[in-house]
Amino acid sequence: MESPARLELLTLRGHEGSVSAIALTRDGRRAVSVCSDATLRVWDLDRGAEIHTLTAHSRSVTAVALTPDGRAVSGSEDRTLRVWDLETGNEIHTLKGHGASVTALVVTPDGRLAASGSWDQTVRVWDLASGEVLRTLTGHTGMISALALAPDGRRAVSGSYDSTLKVWDLETGAELRTLAGHNGMISTIAVTPDGTRIVSGSWDDTLKVWDLDTGSELQTLAGHEGAITALALTPDGRRAVSGSEDCSVRVWDLGSGEQIHAMVGHKAPISALVVTADGRRAISGSFDLTLALWDLITGAELQVVTGHTGAIEALTVTENGTRLVSGSADQTLRVWDLAALLSRYSDGRPEGEVPVDRTGLADVNHYWGAASRPEGGSVSGTAQEESARGSKPDA
Repeated sequence: MESPARLELLTLRGHEGSVSAIALTRDGRRAVSVCSDATLRVWDLDRGAEIHTLTAHSRSVTAVALTPDGRAVSGSEDRTLRVWDLETGNEIHTLKGHGASVTALVVTPDGRLAASGSWDQTVRVWDLASGEVLRTLTGHTGMISALALAPDGRRAVSGSYDSTLKVWDLETGAELRTLAGHNGMISTIAVTPDGTRIVSGSWDDTLKVWDLDTGSELQTLAGHEGAITALALTPDGRRAVSGSEDCSVRVWDLGSGEQIHAMVGHKAPISALVVTADGRRAISGSFDLTLALWDLITGAELQVVTGHTGAIEALTVTENGTRLVSGSADQTLRVWDLAALLSRYSDGRPEGEVPVDRTGLADVNHYWGAASRPEGGSVSGTAQEESARGSKPDA
């Protein structure tokens, strides 16, 4: 088995808290990470060097997205969003308006607009050129927990602690649809690449498939025995890969709703998922401190990758598919040679190879999820914000 030391290209140190989200530039040469230490850091992935530390936020940074022209947008528990110039490290705008922590953030493909969700139960649409709020989208009765964009960038889908999803027209601010059917907080949302379907995961242990245009529920994907904590789609939009508190990774056919594989190996909840560009492999991160490479055709666990000493909290892959970047509660980012990992298993796991024993590996101190949900699953306002904040310990 390839040793983790050979697969690990870089360890990036500097953060002083949990690294919760990572965004990559399109050329894959720079990463932007956000952290509970209230900073963003910009990294050169070729040299393994920190380029900038961005320090204007006053509380944990919770979300980040990049524009095509080299800006970063960050959201924070300090109730603000900030727009940054990645080349200079200078702050361009501070976006104020939310009345509570920012929990989710998306940027349109043209880099013109950002949409943010908050514990204040609203979604706000921002003009990134001026820094002005264009629209405040109201209607949810619980905190916003997830956001996704349709590929055309004109519609956004929000998920909430109120157990519903809403589809919004970002240009007009109109609420187009309310999607009701889940019985727990919406934890994750994805839109298929062709823009026809929404896939949602919930603390009710299920995923659902919806028609984006009509709002009709098409499928309920049932099989997990714990809250859904991670979701990724294959590039052709035909399959979903989900991770859960039940420690499993599952593969679903979005057309039939059938479970294709239940993939077991992790010893703690799944925290992050990515799918490779060819749609044949997935990589999961877990609170058991490990990454796992899965074969989506056979359902086999091909390799366990170790190195982090804290829970894996973020995963992303460069557009050219050669490098995987992970962020962890151990305060580091690690860059992995994904091309080498995939080439080793181009024909599946070699006969007789035994995966790593994960016995005893778990970072339960950094896990927060459905196990810590408020009694009854839903509260509102300040009580809801404090409950959620209290359930996610600082690093």
